Amino acid sequence: MTRKNFWARVARTVSIAFIVAASVANVVPAQAVTYDPITGTGSTWSQNALDQWRSNVAANYGMKVNYSGVGSSAGRRDFAAGTVDYAVSEIPFQSKPEDGSAPEVPTRGFAYMPIVAGGSSFMYNLKIGGVRVSNLRLSGETITKIFTGVITNWNDPAIATDNPGLSMPDKGIVPVVRSDGSGSTAQFTLWMSKQHTDLWNSYCASVGKATPCGLTSQYPLTGNMKGQSGSSGVAGYVSQDYGEGAITYVEYSYALESGFPVAKVLNTAGYYVEPTAPSVAVALMQAQINSTPGPDYLTQILDGVYNNTDPRTYPLSSYSYMIVPTEVVAGGVFTANKGATLGAFASYLLCEGQQQAEALGYSPLPMNLVLAGFAQIGRIPGSAPAPDPAACNNPTFKPGDSPSSNQLALTAPQPAECDKVGANQCTTGTGGSLAETLISGAGTGGSASNAVAGSVASTAAPASATTGVTASYDENGTLISGTGISGAAVAAPFTLASSAWGAGQSTMLFAAVLLLAAALLPPLIWPRLKRKSAPGAVK
Repeated sequence: MTRKNFWARVARTVSIAFIVAASVANVVPAQAVTYDPITGTGSTWSQNALDQWRSNVAANYGMKVNYSGVGSSAGRRDFAAGTVDYAVSEIPFQSKPEDGSAPEVPTRGFAYMPIVAGGSSFMYNLKIGGVRVSNLRLSGETITKIFTGVITNWNDPAIATDNPGLSMPDKGIVPVVRSDGSGSTAQFTLWMSKQHTDLWNSYCASVGKATPCGLTSQYPLTGNMKGQSGSSGVAGYVSQDYGEGAITYVEYSYALESGFPVAKVLNTAGYYVEPTAPSVAVALMQAQINSTPGPDYLTQILDGVYNNTDPRTYPLSSYSYMIVPTEVVAGGVFTANKGATLGAFASYLLCEGQQQAEALGYSPLPMNLVLAGFAQIGRIPGSAPAPDPAACNNPTFKPGDSPSSNQLALTAPQPAECDKVGANQCTTGTGGSLAETLISGAGTGGSASNAVAGSVASTAAPASATTGVTASYDENGTLISGTGISGAAVAAPFTLASSAWGAGQSTMLFAAVLLLAAALLPPLIWPRLKRKSAPGAVK
């Protein structure tokens, strides 16, 4: 072997060693990176998604992300006081809280980062002749009248008009509302104040609130309303036997979790629509995002959503924010090391985590909000850069898409004809109760499965979501037993930005190179050395 060929073989061998070693290093589990635990409080509206994502990163990356669903108002107050690393809310900080409490003024820099979209649904417990109703339809005006005490019985003519296929029972309605300060209440009351202003103002005046009455996080109870704490509390009350006749406003995810139906809501186009992931995605195409740099950057303006003329729209669609710190304050609980964890978690939930949104009862964020979220991650002290959008495994977009596009909205099904205002009424179940409800009224029936779709065949709830499996609650809405949603998809892990090359990977690479060199180089070098040491060899 010539000297040239010998060293060429050595070079190839070393190159192979590096390639193999790099491959070995790439499969090092992310647990090799140490993440400082982080803690947050806030919204129960988005808690089912957060809990799933927290479980994923704990299992896949050894990342401890603590979260307590104490309500959006409490979460904002905790963040403002500096006692948590992050918070989650559906509305921004309030300079003049409606309960008269002190203005919510954080003592450190902050930013709003969208985390998941969804529909505020109207989960109910109603039977006709002992059989559960699963296909209820309600107009926005009827809903507002129910939650302002104007309509008090299920056989009210307005409800009968919405439901020609049902013979509505003579049974009192029990509106179940949040007793704690919540983003769910804020979003619902904002919608009523915008869409049914006179009804909402009249109700506020009747309970002693100043008018005009806009958004409120604290629902003013009256009459036979029931107040319950948290999303699980209101859903828990409605789902029990004593909750027959009750209706509540709650994120769609909780209806899936409880195995109960939700009302289809009448939209501007004249169709009654369920808050599925596609119908929320379509609705939010008309959302306006505050793009002015400042404290309200990325907050949502939903007037266009409420009045979206696309027949596939679910009117009460919105999204939730994570409130993240943009500075480290001396003596505060938040540190740059925690920022590394928070940034890595945020990168995960904006990309891979969004795969699970639909199965959990939410709608994944579109590209424009993901990109905006990436920019907010870059403002978190200690955070690694957000991932490349081309590698972001989010179901709403693919490489080459425009930031304004949304694959989920593009393929959303058209509503069935039986969901249109008129004498027909679809019999197909909704939410977590997919059993059909037979026609009992004067109208005719139909199936929602005949909707015209792109790549989505039906408006039914995702097959991977729990249906008919209920959690158990006591009379106060406190969870007694049950594990929540079962069968939820588990997103495949991806390499977090914070899991970049470190000392552990370098050590493994060096060790692998040495190991391969020890195995591969001697067979090449030994014959040459042997020839050199042979009798008569030229020295």
